[in-house]
Amino acid sequence: MDITSIIESLNPGQRRAVCAEVSSLLVLAGAGSGKTRVLVHRIAWLIQAESIPPQRILAVTFTNKAAKEMRTRIEDLLSIPTRDLWIGTFHGLAHRLLRRHAQEAGLPPAFQILDSDDQQRVIKRIIRGLELDDTRWPPRQVQWYINAQKEEGRRARNLPEPGDPFERQMLAIYRAYEEQCNRSGLVDFAELLLRCLELFQENQELLDFYRRKFSHVLVDEFQDTNRIQYAWLRLLTELDQNLFVVGDDDQSIYSWRGAQVENLQKFQKDYPGHELIRLEQNYRSTGTILAAANALISHNSDRLGKELWTEDSEGEAVSLYTAFNEQDEAHFVARKIQAWSEQGNLRQECAILYRSNAQSRQFEEKLIALGIPYRVYGGLRFFERQEIKDALAYLRMVSNPDDDASFERIINTPTRGIGPKSLELIRALARHEGISLWKATQQIAADEGLPGRARNPLNAFIALLEDLIASTADLGLSARASDLLVRSGLLEHYRKERGEQAEQRVENLAEFVNATRQFENEPALDPELPVIDQFLAHAALESGESQSEPSNDCAQLMTLHAAKGLE
Repeated sequence: MDITSIIESLNPGQRRAVCAEVSSLLVLAGAGSGKTRVLVHRIAWLIQAESIPPQRILAVTFTNKAAKEMRTRIEDLLSIPTRDLWIGTFHGLAHRLLRRHAQEAGLPPAFQILDSDDQQRVIKRIIRGLELDDTRWPPRQVQWYINAQKEEGRRARNLPEPGDPFERQMLAIYRAYEEQCNRSGLVDFAELLLRCLELFQENQELLDFYRRKFSHVLVDEFQDTNRIQYAWLRLLTELDQNLFVVGDDDQSIYSWRGAQVENLQKFQKDYPGHELIRLEQNYRSTGTILAAANALISHNSDRLGKELWTEDSEGEAVSLYTAFNEQDEAHFVARKIQAWSEQGNLRQECAILYRSNAQSRQFEEKLIALGIPYRVYGGLRFFERQEIKDALAYLRMVSNPDDDASFERIINTPTRGIGPKSLELIRALARHEGISLWKATQQIAADEGLPGRARNPLNAFIALLEDLIASTADLGLSARASDLLVRSGLLEHYRKERGEQAEQRVENLAEFVNATRQFENEPALDPELPVIDQFLAHAALESGESQSEPSNDCAQLMTLHAAKGLE
């Protein structure tokens, strides 16, 4: 069998990793050393040289963009479809498993994923229901607390009653939040991972099935895994020691969101037969930049250690400017970009990196003053826009009417004359009876004692939703989406708005239908799962790497975290 195409373009270190005989391998890959190439060629090697069936390979990435790129490159390398390969993010793969085994995971078949904004809306409603002041108990802080507990594998029911009053109240909100999510079939991002881990921990037969199914498990950006993700990988691979990871402790910049660089050390202890390979040849930077980077990172403690080098030239010297204050700094940078542009160079070759988004303002002001066009990465992503979230809420409601977060979003969008008192009645009944807001609405609307002016709008809403569910049930995803936008009145609602933003929203809704149409033709769709559920999961999990095109020539501004992976 000819394997020349798989190994001929690799350097010696990359070739060792790709052709390694052991199943457990730690590839310590420095920045710009070709780690994606190693993963792609390793998978190709397993399929072509070792005759491993594609369906027995599981590959985990950290972004949807990386997963898509990996699929494309494997297809190009082997000229085979990659439908059978399990390639995806931790969250995407967890969703796929939970959707297949919803009953064993204790979830309704049509469970819905809460994105960050929707999770915060649910928390706000719970805080209001507990009659707490949201200035003392900010929803964002509560959200952080809940997610932090889940990322450490701590369920509200298993946490001891704290002595501290603040912690005690936080735990009470967490308990109420879990009850609400269980009642409504809602799953947040952190829950996806925790629930998937519990699925394997509590179902030995299922765990054994997937241990047999995946003979090789490969993980990208291993230094960014958190406690739950590593525990999940351990469960899958601890018997056969078949874990191949690529990571770099020098690139660990996500500890603030739960990443544990210590997992690199744990791997070496938990997989005693592993091989360690260092990729130190850099293909991206000049010798001067590498020397500066090596000198700086050498001060970090507990490194596994490596020294990046390049065959490239030394390049220009690194410049350092010590500014008097932030205004002086911004002025200096803007003038530099202006001078670069005036010399006939492209502005899009200039990037300003900063620690947090709040720091962009000073730079933006100076760029505007000098008339320099720019683009800030990290604006509102497509699926986060108001009108798109409205459309998704309707799609979720026809899939699962008991989705409380979506109910809250569409109940008065467009306006239907359902007042605050009626909404409070619905919420109170739902809390008291432990039922969804949709079921509470049906009960209240059936109450003859309710005044007609309150009951009629509720009955109209119930009739609308029941009609939408019945009339679109047999339609494909894009036809269903298009029909919902018209029949719900949402499209007309935004058409009636005035101004440029209204036109943009109508265009976005048209693009939403187009997105559903494109999704229907995705080759990687799981034939065992409903397309609508896969699309809703895709929308919730979409990490936003596919941003709108920048203008022809503009300076680029972003945080250091946003820049990672854009090289």
